[in-house]
Amino acid sequence: MQVKTKAIVISSLKFQEKSLIVKCFTLSNGLKSYFVRDAFSNRKASQKIAYFQPLSILEIEAVHKNKGTLENFKEIKTAVPFQSIHTDIVKSTMVMFLSEMLHYSIQEEEKNESLFIFLETALTWLDHHDDISNFHLILLLETTKYLGFYPDTSEIDLPFFEMNEGVFTLFHGLSALTEHETNLLKKLIDLKFDNSQKVFHVIERQILLKILIDYYSFHLDGFKKPKSLDVLKEIFS
Repeated sequence: MQVKTKAIVISSLKFQEKSLIVKCFTLSNGLKSYFVRDAFSNRKASQKIAYFQPLSILEIEAVHKNKGTLENFKEIKTAVPFQSIHTDIVKSTMVMFLSEMLHYSIQEEEKNESLFIFLETALTWLDHHDDISNFHLILLLETTKYLGFYPDTSEIDLPFFEMNEGVFTLFHGLSALTEHETNLLKKLIDLKFDNSQKVFHVIERQILLKILIDYYSFHLDGFKKPKSLDVLKEIFS
């Protein structure tokens, strides 16, 4: 089946000497993996590989056999030409970390159009703004809406957040945040990309990042802590 769709690059892995396996989150079909033969073998290799930087947004034509095997691109072009994401060290580190988070979080091969549109809009915002210190925190929290485990805020005035159940509670159970951690989470829930800056200190951001990674671990089978986490912490220290 021939498909034309937008796709967000989640990961790319070198295969043998010359080829790539590229995992994309597509608008039309959800998660798909593609085989790129001879990606490293000709004069235009660097141009071809540039398409597959973390969280690049592409317009692709592909043949989808839908048999659980690797699919093949027929044509690739950039859908959203980023100006700063892959050249700014802070932004590029952030998207490397977020691509790893999404790699372990988007697990189903099914269409999720609302998540795709959210990610595309968020990445476009990131590309055009400089005050981005809380971007990754907001994106990770908002993404849980589309993955099915956004915190239940109906009792948000209660003092503790129970991680396993995703609810605010009166009691500090085994998997609940402390009152201080819960207050930080409440502040994060209120934030939007455009009004998020200078809200948290460095240490508070690190606490929130740990909370979010732990929260993902509670709710996603097979979730792994991203290898780029230490690099991200270094950038924001």
